[in-house]
Amino acid sequence: MPEITAATERKLRDAMERLLTGAAVRTDGRVIKENLYREAGVSRATMNRATAVMDEWSRRVDGTQPRDREVESLKQSLAERAVQIKDLRLRIRDLEDQLTIAATAVAELHIENQLLRGEDPTRNVTPMRPTSSARHSR
Repeated sequence: MPEITAATERKLRDAMERLLTGAAVRTDGRVIKENLYREAGVSRATMNRATAVMDEWSRRVDGTQPRDREVESLKQSLAERAVQIKDLRLRIRDLEDQLTIAATAVAELHIENQLLRGEDPTRNVTPMRPTSSARHSR
């Protein structure tokens, strides 16, 4: 079996480093042998003849958490965050509703206080101008 050249071995080792550090240039970055030879720009047969590189690949890939697991972990985290965002939006909507109810109650109590004091609650009221949606509904 013919040996590979030093230049080919360098291409494979550089490609391995790019894949393992998440800096792939020619592939999707998954830590698989198919991406190794594609990232290096060599054939699969050439990669398979580089036994020293392949031994190192096996040691390093088996000894690290492959990028695919990291991607899956990030996807799971993203899904969890989406659920949290949905829950928070519901909570905000509930709080806004409570705020509207509270503001209405305060306004009603204010008018009731004015009436109990014998004041005219309409005396210092500035009429509101109709909003654009109210004008269009007439």
